[in-house]
Parts: sequence; structure tokens; C-alpha cells
Amino acid sequence: MTAPGVGTIVVLGYMTGVETPARFSRSTSVGAYFGMTPKRYQSGEVDKAGRVSKCGDGMVRGLLFEAAKVLLSRSAKPSDLQAWGRALAKRIGSKKATMAVARKLAVILHRMWTTGEPFRWTATPVPTTA
Repeated sequence: MTAPGVGTIVVLGYMTGVETPARFSRSTSVGAYFGMTPKRYQSGEVDKAGRVSKCGDGMVRGLLFEAAKVLLSRSAKPSDLQAWGRALAKRIGSKKATMAVARKLAVILHRMWTTGEPFRWTATPVPTTA
């Protein structure tokens, strides 16, 4: 629950949706498991990305979407994830950007769960003084 926008209900929904974090060999697979990756249409020379697939648990997808919305709109402490999402929203629109942040948040939560590390507000780790 150290991640911004993530509360008790989101964590409980996420943990029950994933069940065992060792099921996924890579953390990026969690976004596809919850249906937050775009559909692909490939035929011959055509390769198009469509809307999100919406496969998987819709409740968890909705909870992560709401957490991403809170992260982008109401989070007082700035983070790299928030800055990335706001820049993306200017380019592609707020709903698509919120879903992209939700997918990234699902990956981050899985990584936090497997490694036991808290949420990092910046991409580079803060050096510790000895």
C-alpha cells in the first residue's frame, strides 16, 4: 500500500486476482492477465493494435483503473509514474493514459510483491549514506 492511489480494497482485489505471484515468470505478464494490453490484429502485411482486450478479472482491472485515476489527479506527492502518465495524457487522451498507468501500476505492484521493496517515487534509487 505504499504505492500512490493504492488502498486496502485495491490491494485485496489485486492479491486475490493474482493469488500466487510466482505464477508469472515476468511482471509484465500481469497486465495481459488482467486484460489491460491492446488487442492485436495481424493478417499478412496488416498489423494493428486495437482497444484493450478486457480478458481476465474485470473487478481488478476496474480497481487498478481507479487507482491510476487517483494517482494522476489527486496524488499530492509527485512521482515519475505520475509525470509519465500526465505527459501521455496530453498526447493520447486521459482515458487511454489512465489505462496505461493502470497497466504499469499492476506491473509495479507485482514487482513490489515479489521482491518486498517499497514503492520508489523516482526511477533512480536514492543513495544511502553510510
